[in-house]
Amino acid sequence: MKVVVGLGNPGAKYRQTRHNVGFDVLAELANRHGGTTPTIKHESEIVEIFLANEKVILAAPQTFMNLSGRAVRSLMDFYRLSLEDMIVICDDLNLERGRLRLKPSGSAGGQKGLANIIQLLKTEEFARLRVGIGRPPGRMDAAAFVLGKFTEAESPEIQLAVAKAADGVETWIQEDFQTSMNRVNAPN
Repeated sequence: MKVVVGLGNPGAKYRQTRHNVGFDVLAELANRHGGTTPTIKHESEIVEIFLANEKVILAAPQTFMNLSGRAVRSLMDFYRLSLEDMIVICDDLNLERGRLRLKPSGSAGGQKGLANIIQLLKTEEFARLRVGIGRPPGRMDAAAFVLGKFTEAESPEIQLAVAKAADGVETWIQEDFQTSMNRVNAPN
């Protein structure tokens, strides 16, 4: 079994915001693979899919971004998962909009959802797939930027990145992490 955790904030107010791109990747995967009706468990909205004869749990923490570690810790404990069976998908201000970066481990890099997961798992040794949302324009506050919606001009680029991120998750499950990392991190 694999767990794919997409980070974001719950509620209609935050739909389609830059901070919720992790939720968007989960929705893409559920759409592609006929996900089950969502249920709420482990402080997450859970959808199950099957991919390459493997059960995959798509988990969208409902704790708000900065407390995502609670949901991840609960999932890891309940399903007795190893860290190699989980990947976390999140937005990244420090990557160009639409650029992806898949790594097997690393620091939070300023992403507060990742920071909380690292704190509660007591390790940085889990895979993360970052989706670049770019930097705020001018002197715009970073929090206001990440909680803002993508513009009409930005949407096609983000939709493409979400699709490529979903492709990367599929490759991780169907093949292996290294192959997925090579494809996802390759220049466009």
